[in-house]
Amino acid sequence: MRRYFVAALLVTAAVALPLPSFAQSAPVSGPAKSRAANSSPAKSAKPDFSGVWFIDEYHRNLLPKEDPPFQPWAEALFQQRQQESANRTPDHGPDPAERCIPPGIPREMLQPFPWEIVQARDRVIMIFEYQSLVRQIFTDGRGHPKDLEPTYMGNATGKFEGDALVIDTVGFNDKTWLDPMGLPHSDAMHVTERIRRVDHNTLVDEYTIDDPKAYTKPWKAQRTFQLKPDWQIQEYVCAENNNVK
Repeated sequence: MRRYFVAALLVTAAVALPLPSFAQSAPVSGPAKSRAANSSPAKSAKPDFSGVWFIDEYHRNLLPKEDPPFQPWAEALFQQRQQESANRTPDHGPDPAERCIPPGIPREMLQPFPWEIVQARDRVIMIFEYQSLVRQIFTDGRGHPKDLEPTYMGNATGKFEGDALVIDTVGFNDKTWLDPMGLPHSDAMHVTERIRRVDHNTLVDEYTIDDPKAYTKPWKAQRTFQLKPDWQIQEYVCAENNNVK
């Protein structure tokens, strides 16, 4: 049985009071009527992705049926990593995630552990159970800083387009694998995501990997996640060379 901590999320609801009878019968002018229509909640509402999500089907390969369009050095490194993984000792594998290095994006989202989306006024926050990592996606119109320090998770900004959240992430270091099989990337990687809730219980994220140093052209991958309304994110403790849950 899963053990959970409880996080309370307060939502303020606006209640519309009925107008007096004489006001209800008064005609509404054209401009006022137009302003009321434009401020309709149905037109201005953002899609809601809140909840705890869990990957629908786990694969060790980001692309289960094919290889991405490698640059020669990236393909050679990928083959080397696969050989090292096949000959690994039980306690000393080449995968940096096995040494508690953050998996990076998109791999952090694809681990067989739940993660939660919380939506705030100016950002979307992803709380991951795996390694207790947090990802902030700023949706207030800001751009990426010009003096980015390379990080494992990168710097993410987002915007809402219809029923989708489009996420733009740059500023990665080159220390992570894109999947457990060893897909490499460089510090030039640019990840674009398009997240949609195709029904109440199903979330689809399409990833576009654009890394001209490691691949000859951009390529796509897609994953599906299922809503887990009764789950809570648990504590996960991970230190270098010591994985404790």
